[in-house]
Amino acid sequence: MSAGLRERALAAASGVVDPEIPVLTIADLGVLRAVRLAGDTVEIEITPTYSGCPAMRVIEQELATALRAAGIGKFRIATVLSPAWTTDWLSKEGRRKLAEFGIAPPAGISRRSHFGTDAVACPRCGSAETERISEFGSTACKALYRCRRCAEPFDYFKCH
Repeated sequence: MSAGLRERALAAASGVVDPEIPVLTIADLGVLRAVRLAGDTVEIEITPTYSGCPAMRVIEQELATALRAAGIGKFRIATVLSPAWTTDWLSKEGRRKLAEFGIAPPAGISRRSHFGTDAVACPRCGSAETERISEFGSTACKALYRCRRCAEPFDYFKCH
């Protein structure tokens, strides 16, 4: 019984999408950190992509809605800040979805500067002939780039 409850909760939580990048689930992002049982209560841990991320309130509300829709009435959602989220937690599937959506996935690992020597490939044409326009794109966790080959602007999900 309890294994079934955990699996149901995990499936429900894993399906919650990021409100800022709706092609990604919170599982794709690595924001969903844990789903476990404490007796008959489901405990969910989430970690924001950066402290103060405004999407976290919406994610909490969407998690609660998804859990209730899965028939789960007793749950706790906790925001965990340590360890801090890193782009290393993005799944391979999440990186693929970002690129297909037109957002360049992080080019390096989190120990590197997000504007290091690694080229940021254009998600539209694949060219590495790109330039940073602004350190901030459509959200604080993204930077605005432009492709010199196809001339299209695009967001780059910064490493951190």
